[in-house]
Amino acid sequence: MAKLASKVYGEALFQIAVEDGRIDEMMEEMRAVRKALEENQELQALMTHPKIIKEEKVRLIENCFSGQVSDDVTGFLTVVVSKGRFRELPKVFDYLTMRVKEYKKIGVVTVKSAAELRREQKEQIRSKLMATTDYKTLEIDWQVDKSLIGGLVIRIGDRVVDGSLKYKLNQLTSQLLKISLDDKKEGERAS
Repeated sequence: MAKLASKVYGEALFQIAVEDGRIDEMMEEMRAVRKALEENQELQALMTHPKIIKEEKVRLIENCFSGQVSDDVTGFLTVVVSKGRFRELPKVFDYLTMRVKEYKKIGVVTVKSAAELRREQKEQIRSKLMATTDYKTLEIDWQVDKSLIGGLVIRIGDRVVDGSLKYKLNQLTSQLLKISLDDKKEGERAS
């Protein structure tokens, strides 16, 4: 349910930003709101306190953000609060960020390797990814995972390319076990 709410609210905010031609401004405002909420523990406590009525929470949001961000963002925040979805705001922000990057054709990539990659290797990987995707730019998170033994694991959105030695060894082990089980079954049928 929470994922659905974050998607519904995030998509609504995204559509407002696209229709108004204010994607960058909206993202900047939402970053500021997120930062303000994360840094103000007292505000979070008030917004999640079960004994404070929704109307008070809505007034509090209006007082905090009216004049600081656009009326669209303030209105959006008040709707989310009035619907009792304040706790979903971080997920809404994440969804909105993902949609904006998708819209702007910014690829978010995680590249895991067994050892730190050299600058030339990183550039080769970046070039290959740019050539094989529709993205205009890439945000690459380079990670080292020694358990991979060798090779790379590349994640772009929900797609994963696992070329790690660890994965290949696991595949080989599975194939050998299957062959061993098949041979055992063959031997049992022959007896």
